Amino acid sequence: MSASLEDSIRGLAHSRALPWGGSGPVLDVRDVAELAKKHALPGHEVEALALELDVTPVRYLRNRQSISRKDQTRLLRASIALVGLGGLGGSLLEQFLRLGIGRMRAADGDRFETSNLNRQALSTLDGLGREKVRAARLRADTVNPSITLETRTEYLTPETLPGFLDGCSLAVDALGGLTMRGHLQEAAARTGIPLVTGALAGWSGYVAVVMPGQVGPADLMGMDNGGEEKLGCPAPAVNMVASLMASEVINVLTGAPTLNGRMLVMDLRSHTFETISL
Repeated sequence: MSASLEDSIRGLAHSRALPWGGSGPVLDVRDVAELAKKHALPGHEVEALALELDVTPVRYLRNRQSISRKDQTRLLRASIALVGLGGLGGSLLEQFLRLGIGRMRAADGDRFETSNLNRQALSTLDGLGREKVRAARLRADTVNPSITLETRTEYLTPETLPGFLDGCSLAVDALGGLTMRGHLQEAAARTGIPLVTGALAGWSGYVAVVMPGQVGPADLMGMDNGGEEKLGCPAPAVNMVASLMASEVINVLTGAPTLNGRMLVMDLRSHTFETISL
């Protein structure tokens, strides 16, 4: 990285009170955007370099007590593949944008319809009929333009999945139903990257981390989508599963303990959470 960028970061940084006490140098979002444009770099790379210089981007101040400076830098330099932008995918995208995962590749061939309004974070009245990937791009521009988001308007197939995952460090399964989940798990294994997966039906759901070659939920659940279709997808269950998945994505990317080889099963009506070994 050029010395001029480092000098520019230090020059634009200013001291302010920090949430955990004391004061320290920070970098405002407008300054990040200005430096990214000036040096022809993505904003997340400017933010990562700032953290390496012990300058905290203001956007991530409220992360710092839970996500260390080193781990925030890891997130900013990570690259993940998000398959699906519906209920789980929309909620996950929102969290990833706010967490600061630097590069995301997302795919979905669907458009929004009225029945999506009950739970899909990217679904709005004025966006009915809009491609989900377009809504994702608009949301990214609104929430965190420092993030690099590559989108594909297509339903991925067993043939196209490996190419979609290539070059990413982690795959995220936000598919609806069960039909394609086995193919995604297999593609992640072939690509040699971990898979964070989750699903729900009604008020219950599961989350798991599958390392290449491991047994995963897709090996056990079959391909019958009846549970989700009959029991529905209430927003609290969708958001809970998405939040658990997002936490596991952070754990994998930062080297923290994960659900590796296990599946967390929850039921919000019975208030139970159980961890099952796979």
